[in-house]
Amino acid sequence: MSDLVKLTYQDQTFEFPLIEGSENEVGIDIKTLRAKTGLITFDPGYKNTGSCKSSITFLDGEEGILRYRGYSIEDLCEKASFIDVAFLLIFGELPTKKELELFNKEIRQDSIVDEDLKSILKSFPKAAHPMGVLSSLTSALIAFNPNSVDVDSDQDMREAIIMLMAKFPILVSWTHRKVKGLPLNYANTSLSYVENIAHMMFKRPHQDFTASPVLVNALNKLLILHADHEQNCSTSTVRIVGSSHAGLFASVSAGISALWGPLHGGANQAVIEMLEAIKADGGDTKKYMAKAKDKNDPFRLMGFGHRVYKNFDPRARIIKKAADEVLQELEITDPILQIAKDLEQEALNDQYFIDRKLYPNVDFYSGIIYRALGIPTEMFTVMFALGRLPGWIAQWLEMRKNNEPIGRPRQIYDGKTLRNI
Repeated sequence: MSDLVKLTYQDQTFEFPLIEGSENEVGIDIKTLRAKTGLITFDPGYKNTGSCKSSITFLDGEEGILRYRGYSIEDLCEKASFIDVAFLLIFGELPTKKELELFNKEIRQDSIVDEDLKSILKSFPKAAHPMGVLSSLTSALIAFNPNSVDVDSDQDMREAIIMLMAKFPILVSWTHRKVKGLPLNYANTSLSYVENIAHMMFKRPHQDFTASPVLVNALNKLLILHADHEQNCSTSTVRIVGSSHAGLFASVSAGISALWGPLHGGANQAVIEMLEAIKADGGDTKKYMAKAKDKNDPFRLMGFGHRVYKNFDPRARIIKKAADEVLQELEITDPILQIAKDLEQEALNDQYFIDRKLYPNVDFYSGIIYRALGIPTEMFTVMFALGRLPGWIAQWLEMRKNNEPIGRPRQIYDGKTLRNI
């Protein structure tokens, strides 16, 4: 294979080098395109544009492969905890026993939030969307921790990382408890990272709370599965905001806002809303399967297929088992969850869906688990953000360490030409 690509334009030929990744992905390096030719590329949504080189996550949608730092998502979910995976994503390697002990110790020591943040939380009406609340609280951390982070200082960077890993679950739990009308609480530093998340979210003031192994296992897997996903909308937002040398907290706050959109992190919420609509219409799943196959019907089956995975979503296979375990343990009788199980079985055995590889994806099963745990629908995307936090941190850190230039896309102007008043 030639290591150059030739472009002929106006009787001139220009050469551009190829760049190859460690998994044999090949791209054309066009950073000198405009300087050489006066041309730019037009690529709405950047679907064919590589914005960076990254060593964090490898995703092959055609083959259904997802790896963090070279480790398969299947292996990590089976053998690692979420805090192991967070360390892996951020620092590049799985932690040794000593490194993990120190990481957990530092997080526990920083698991407290300035009391004045409660005043900010109280200023939101109860009807405020949790994602807006979470984004605001994350951004507010800047005011209470105003020192800028020196990315060339390993100590400064580690302190910022620990601070966010420690405080973010508290902000998530406070957001959840405001929605549920529960008093705010703090971390229990005797618990593991994921057990503590469950404690902060679900403990009621008049009851003792011990998270069941099935609950902890399901949360652990959900958080790992959402921890990173290459250059998606919110991750690209974190990187491009950070490219202006905005701080870590501000960049992550922007990522939360990007994740809020229904085309991104809101997909699992859309699944439950669809199931509720089917229930309200009588609960006839066969009717809605037929509607989904009718090209003239605007109805779309949410939680099936994926814009990146063209075969199957590897995360869905993992979380399906956890979803089954949660439903079995909790023995919930919920018509919404029964509709979900009926749709799943019909889709997995319907040739139309099999031929088009429209399998249930991670959003379908995560929505089922969150509902079974009693998490309000509008909190689903907040849980997604909790899992995605270490990926955002890792991507921001990589971008700054590589000293990437400020993001500044071009455009093709198609407005009015010069006019006189």
